[in-house]
Amino acid sequence: MTQPFELPHFYMPYPARLNPYLDEARAHSTRWAREMGMLEGSGVWDQDDLDAHDYGLLCAYTHPDCDGPALSLITDWYVWVFFFDDHFLEKYKRTQDRAAGKAHLDRLPLFMPADPATPVPAPENPVEAGLGDLWARTVPAMSVDWRRRFAVATEHLLNESLWELSNIDEGRIANPVEYIEMRRKVGGAPWSAGLVEYATAEVPASVAESRPLRVLMETFSDAVHLRNDLFSYQREVEDEGELSNGVLVLETFFDCTTQQAADLVNDVLTSRLHQFEHTALTEVPALALDRGLTPAETTAVAAYAKGLQDWQSGGHEWHLRSSRYMNEGALPTAPWRTPCGPGASAADVGALLASAAAERLRAYRHLPFQKVGPSLLPAFVMPFQVQLSPHLDEARHRLRAWSHAMGILAEGVWDEDRLAAADLPLCAAGIDPDATPEALDLSSQWLAWGTYGDDYYPLVYGHRRDLAAARATTARLSGCMPLDGEPVPAPVNAMERALADLWARTTVAMTPDQRRTLRTAVDKMTESWVWELSNQLQNRIPDPVDYLEMRRATFGSDLTMSMCRMGHGPAVPPEVYASGPVRSLENAAADYACLVNDVFSYQKEIEYEGEIHNAILVVQNFFGVDYPTGLRVVHDLMTRRMEQFQHVSTRELPVLYEDFGLSDEARGVVEEYVADLRHWMAGILNWHREVDRYRASYLAGRTHAFVPDRLPVGGFRA
Repeated sequence: MTQPFELPHFYMPYPARLNPYLDEARAHSTRWAREMGMLEGSGVWDQDDLDAHDYGLLCAYTHPDCDGPALSLITDWYVWVFFFDDHFLEKYKRTQDRAAGKAHLDRLPLFMPADPATPVPAPENPVEAGLGDLWARTVPAMSVDWRRRFAVATEHLLNESLWELSNIDEGRIANPVEYIEMRRKVGGAPWSAGLVEYATAEVPASVAESRPLRVLMETFSDAVHLRNDLFSYQREVEDEGELSNGVLVLETFFDCTTQQAADLVNDVLTSRLHQFEHTALTEVPALALDRGLTPAETTAVAAYAKGLQDWQSGGHEWHLRSSRYMNEGALPTAPWRTPCGPGASAADVGALLASAAAERLRAYRHLPFQKVGPSLLPAFVMPFQVQLSPHLDEARHRLRAWSHAMGILAEGVWDEDRLAAADLPLCAAGIDPDATPEALDLSSQWLAWGTYGDDYYPLVYGHRRDLAAARATTARLSGCMPLDGEPVPAPVNAMERALADLWARTTVAMTPDQRRTLRTAVDKMTESWVWELSNQLQNRIPDPVDYLEMRRATFGSDLTMSMCRMGHGPAVPPEVYASGPVRSLENAAADYACLVNDVFSYQKEIEYEGEIHNAILVVQNFFGVDYPTGLRVVHDLMTRRMEQFQHVSTRELPVLYEDFGLSDEARGVVEEYVADLRHWMAGILNWHREVDRYRASYLAGRTHAFVPDRLPVGGFRA
């Protein structure tokens, strides 16, 4: 069969290494697969399939340094996960039997008890038998924290197969943002990262959920999955009718040829590897210092990062060799091999690194403060009507008084004119049109505090190039939000004073879990401001994937959404809010709102503030296109996110209700939350259309630099 496209030139500068225990792992995994019932008689594989796929070779390449028993165990895990995938395809995807597929998936977590001594059911098929055996052999060597994280990753890998099945059933191709998010779970690379810990070193629980380690895992995952999509396109799309493939997704989204889509997928793959390297070399060392990791803990994190790197190069080498994938003509051009004659390999490596360097430097070459003219505004898709609270005018007066009382208008960042131009009560009145006067005040003040902080960090700490002071401020702000009555430090500036006031009034009737959720949301937002500041000081434009995910944090999406949830009582189980459909719904709404802000604020940020965190600029830089083209791509993405929101609310939530057996009351609560998100998006778009903050005429009449002789009281200097 002719290949549908020519494989691109991959960025992979790290040579693959082969574990010396390969033959031992191959022999062990063959015996084990037969014992579990995965071979003859399974209706899925026979011995020839297992030999051809050669998962022992995959694991020997991806885990080159572990000992023989560890390699055999890891190989068994990979045999199991690939068998699960092919078994699910044969039994449920090909037959489109979603009910039976769900019943199958519902039993599997029973074979992963947190306490290994807990009895498990008798296995009814090879998937259950294999999982029960592997779990019992693996978890005694790992901590409770690792068990929890690995079980969650495994459940995501299993359960999100239903998402793929639903998309096939509807003949629907995901949009790129949705695809990359869901592919991490379905593709299983976060699960693979857990096995990297098993093979190398377990990361300390204190930093396992931190942004740098999360980014390492996510960039690792994206690169693994996008590489797999390139090699598996022919099998998945042309043979199996699969719709969850990155090449197909971009081919559809950009209406381009398959070859162009493949090249674009490789560009995104390369960018994710660059992001991995950037994080490993800059953010991870800073994390070790900030969290006071011991030498042993720091060594464990470094070993884990190296293990992820080994997986990338080893996984690439395996794809070049496995019969499972499209790889005709690819092996001789691997960059560390000599394709033809002496010196050719060195030339190939030189061309590879020169190309990679040019692509990497592209992120740092932006010239700030370019004149771009008034922001271009497209025809926004907004199917929901905006409604405004009748208490809006009174809230405006009270916000001005509160801002004076907190000192927000006395630090040289904002004045009354800037506060009026922002008109945050208008935003609050659209987000929650049914709010009481007191609730509208609180919402307006939270919005004012978040918007002020977002302006404050780049103006104050960016002006002084003082990243250490920004980190110190962020840590102090977290201390202004006590969880259990602990003392609050005396405020030294307006941000601390206002946050302490808001926290005390907002959390007075909250449960400890609700307070913890809210503080996490605020911490996530303030930490994202430090991330933006770090990029600003380096003049580094982030890649599109990292930008869009961090944009939700910088915009404060988790903060406002967590407050929305808390208004709807306890009728909905927490696992419903943690489910794939609800998270997809929230992310679609958040992305739409964030991108609205980026479209309206383009001139303000690019021309007047020298900002680099704007989706249109990110797209321009990544794809090498002009402003109107970048806007078209972003507007198209906004439209897709709105379509995704409507798709989830009308198609996926009813299925979710059935899956969880929700009562009518609980279903009503979720529907109220969906209505709140509709108000949220409509209110935010209306606010951007109405306020002066982003208008060209207003921007032209303002001074945009920070006034240095009015340094905020208590401002930190490193």
